[in-house]
Amino acid sequence: MAAHFGSRLRKSAMTTTVAAVAVAALSASQAPGVIAGGDGGDGRQTTADSASPSGADDTATGNSQYFTDLPPLDSPVPSPSSTVGTPVSQGSAESGIPATVLDAYKKAEASLRASKPGCNLPWQLLAAIGKVESGQARGGAVTADGTTTSRILGPELDGNGFALIKDTDNGAYDGNSRYDQAIGPMQFIPSTWAWAGRDGNGDGTADPNNVYDAALAAGHYLCRFGWDLSDQGDLDAAILSYNNSRDYLDTVLSWLEYYRKGTYEVPDGTGTLPVNRSGGTTPATTTPRTPSTGGASTTPRGQDTEKPTTPGTKPPSTPGTPSPTPPPTTQPPAPEEPQPQTPTDTVARLENAGTGTLSAMAGDTFAERISTRAETKAGKAVGKVRVRFTVVGTNDTEFSTGERVATVVTDSSGVATAPALRAGEETGAFTVRASVVGRATPVLDYKATVTERVADTVVRTDTTTEFTCVAGGTFADQVEVKATYKDAVADGVAATATLVASATDATENDKGPYFKDADGRAVRTLTGLKTDAKGLLKLPALYADDTAGTYLLRITTAGGAVLDVELEVTAAETASPTPSGSASTDPAA
Repeated sequence: MAAHFGSRLRKSAMTTTVAAVAVAALSASQAPGVIAGGDGGDGRQTTADSASPSGADDTATGNSQYFTDLPPLDSPVPSPSSTVGTPVSQGSAESGIPATVLDAYKKAEASLRASKPGCNLPWQLLAAIGKVESGQARGGAVTADGTTTSRILGPELDGNGFALIKDTDNGAYDGNSRYDQAIGPMQFIPSTWAWAGRDGNGDGTADPNNVYDAALAAGHYLCRFGWDLSDQGDLDAAILSYNNSRDYLDTVLSWLEYYRKGTYEVPDGTGTLPVNRSGGTTPATTTPRTPSTGGASTTPRGQDTEKPTTPGTKPPSTPGTPSPTPPPTTQPPAPEEPQPQTPTDTVARLENAGTGTLSAMAGDTFAERISTRAETKAGKAVGKVRVRFTVVGTNDTEFSTGERVATVVTDSSGVATAPALRAGEETGAFTVRASVVGRATPVLDYKATVTERVADTVVRTDTTTEFTCVAGGTFADQVEVKATYKDAVADGVAATATLVASATDATENDKGPYFKDADGRAVRTLTGLKTDAKGLLKLPALYADDTAGTYLLRITTAGGAVLDVELEVTAAETASPTPSGSASTDPAA
């Protein structure tokens, strides 16, 4: 495959430039090996090592086969006035993308632009990966809702020329209960789809065989870890996390550049089909869309279930012509080869590796990180095992990677440390579950708690202003305060403002200053207040009734910080009496 790739690469100056830049960037910044959630603690996959299948189940595809065909040197595109089906010149047909598939890519880009704008995901990247993984869903062989007309499967990941990934889904997605196989138009392996899957067409189901679902899942997968795909380093890392091979990186970058120069829509089912695949020229398996039985796939690896008749082959026998009967065999069936044992097979349990109390205030990062130790039945540490950490439930807490799932490789001491947890706004208890990828061992649950945002201090921003008002009037100044917690800004902290009876009596006063509600009625307690991003809170205007005196406005925050602000209401001035017999100066008299 490398020789074929190299000869094609030398024919394209554009591709050579892209490849050189990518390889140079990788050589300068990365070291051999693959670690998820390693030294940086952020769960990033940072390296490419195409010679080793290690870490394959940390990639989207399990480092499965992919198409190695490169784009043509020229990319003419029909004019905007051309209609679908208009003949195109030689070499430009590769620019055509099946209509439904193209729509799925563009909808995924729009969704990510709204949910993760900092990722800067171009739909052309999804198209490049879709081309390399499945030839745009086999030239757009999809139904109206985007589901492939036949199931697209990669080869068995049985360690025979590929990574060894034993079954993780009991055959639910790939129909294989012994080994995993990459599935669907974007070729996710079942263990990755289990957490990365998305519902892209709004039918309530995340189906890896649906191009809308698969494209959206691929977009979210590529936008993990806060990656900015407009940055070449982040773009390379994201692509390598899909398939950890430098050749794969170069191929995807070539198609990305090609599609950026221009594409056009072609009818579903008419897209051009690539031929050559990594490790050989056999295309991916397609199987009819029938319910999975949970058993092993019966289709030979790398073969289509619908085989066209090859020109020149011997025609079938005509009716009435007896077919030769093969002699009966007395040989017993060959025994099933034993499956090679991996470190994952030796794991008997997961144990807490020293994780303490997991608690954080809403919006903050948890100080404690979750650590799990993989052990054999005898209590021996097991290294090089994938441990998946999952935030369970509907709360909005996530890992620092921006996802609610993180897969981390155990080190030589058998310990996997999850990326830091970042608390959401929903308070209360929740669970983080640790499990071994590809092994049905008991899970290990960690209890965590998110507490409400609090402040320990609240002060006035202007200590010189005196709040005074004439009875029946409006206070000229509004009260503004700032909340802090441990000398840091306390943003988003809930607060209450109440006109209290006195410094020793916190009951609501029934006279004196007041606020107004939306209907203009007097209220003396305001709830549901929150400090802004700078910890500031500015109260609405205050009004005075006709009762003069000194009053207190008490501001209380979550966490117990209290501030009393004194308000003074003076009596209204009365008009001087008019002397008897004097002429009135009232213009209305």
